[in-house]
Amino acid sequence: MMRRIGAALAVLALAGATLGTAATTAGAAPAEGSRAAAACPTGWGSGAKGGAAMGADHLEDIRTGQHECYDRIVFDVPGGGDQIGYHVQYVDRFYADPSGEYIPVAGGAILDIRVGAWSYNLEAGVPSYPGEVGKSLPGVNISGYRTFRDTRFGGTFEGQTQVGLGVRARLPFRVIQADDRIVVDVAHSWTS
Repeated sequence: MMRRIGAALAVLALAGATLGTAATTAGAAPAEGSRAAAACPTGWGSGAKGGAAMGADHLEDIRTGQHECYDRIVFDVPGGGDQIGYHVQYVDRFYADPSGEYIPVAGGAILDIRVGAWSYNLEAGVPSYPGEVGKSLPGVNISGYRTFRDTRFGGTFEGQTQVGLGVRARLPFRVIQADDRIVVDVAHSWTS
């Protein structure tokens, strides 16, 4: 009887070791030369984000880029330093400020992005950024992006430029105040 119990325990121990090896092999790192998935950040959240302004200058360019974990939009404000003001939040509908004009923006969700910089040079009497209210951002092509779906220029008012960014869905985003620019990254998903 004791031999049967001992033999049974030995079989169970061997089976457990075999299962453990199989589980370890299934969770092992990809073979050398294959591409491993990036660990994408997911803790950004989707709530409104804002930063204080400290003497920003004029918006000169808006550009976009694709990254492995997110799509990025950059607002270039030469002379703005690292304290350019901003306010970014999801909205149900996009309205130009101060006119209140409704501007349709394609996508499953809309980010209302406001950057503390003029898009018009008042002293020279010319635009510093060539955006037209209600139109797509000039020179920005987001076709093929995983998250971005549409861009619309909302205008500039009282030292603040407004852009509507259409995204695939309400996804986590972050805002970075960098030297002479504001960066908005929108994640491709809620999970890595």
